[in-house]
Amino acid sequence: MSDMSEKNLKKIITHSGNFHTDEVFACAILSILNDGKVVIKRSRDKDVWATGDYVVDVGGEYDPSRGLFDHHQEGGAGVRQNGIPYSSFGSVWEEFGEKISDSTYVARVIDERLVQPVDAGDNGFETFGVRGEVAPYILQDVIAAFRPGWNEARTEDEGFFEAVHVAVKILVREITRAKTEEDGKRHAEEAYEKSKDKRIILLEDHYPWYEALTTKPEPLFVVKPDRGNMGKWKIEAVRSDVHSFKNRKNLPSTWAGKTGDELAEISGVPDALFCHNKLFIAVAGSKEGALMLAKLAVDAA
Repeated sequence: MSDMSEKNLKKIITHSGNFHTDEVFACAILSILNDGKVVIKRSRDKDVWATGDYVVDVGGEYDPSRGLFDHHQEGGAGVRQNGIPYSSFGSVWEEFGEKISDSTYVARVIDERLVQPVDAGDNGFETFGVRGEVAPYILQDVIAAFRPGWNEARTEDEGFFEAVHVAVKILVREITRAKTEEDGKRHAEEAYEKSKDKRIILLEDHYPWYEALTTKPEPLFVVKPDRGNMGKWKIEAVRSDVHSFKNRKNLPSTWAGKTGDELAEISGVPDALFCHNKLFIAVAGSKEGALMLAKLAVDAA
């Protein structure tokens, strides 16, 4: 890109060399903020830092009013109430997240879902568990995949700019996802208020309901259309919290893994079609059938 074409672009400066998830996503936020009209320079030269509209993850200063977002200096960029310090990703999102998402709710959800795990890892805090030799594949692994291998011809800059491109796509989709969840949460809460038996919540569409209903004490099962399975309806067990796989109440154990006529005979619901082995999902051919399954599950011992 020539100097002439850069005149009307916002300049983002970050460090050169090896790249990390926090500055990749911080640059992605700033790109979205400025509708992609940015140029990103990677340098450890102080004279280059001085030319930036934003200086991210380098420079030894944190001052959002001047576009400075480093966190490596003494005092860092601050710490959340839960003890997780801000990295460049978190500090840039804290400053601009609500502006680019146009929602306090979305800004909070993205911070909890996407930003805080990265900030924690970048500052040496663990936020996930390991089971034997198996660890979760996390966002840091996604970005690490773009770094050049020791025997590859690609450069750090090539990998960095590819990673930023991907990070922009992830952020845009996560913002959209959180916005649909915000709207779906409203529908789920309305359905909860309308429900006479609050152990069973009937949703008329595929609304995201997890956050809304796991905060209520009564719901055990949700009945809703089975998305992608036209005309069918699904019953889902409400979990003990949004991050848990533990159901508040399982579907009846006799239904586990049963399908078609066998499930219909065992349950007494003529159009019962399927029950998952783990007893958290069942499917029927109609809304009425799914509601019958839910009522049987609520009353089961």
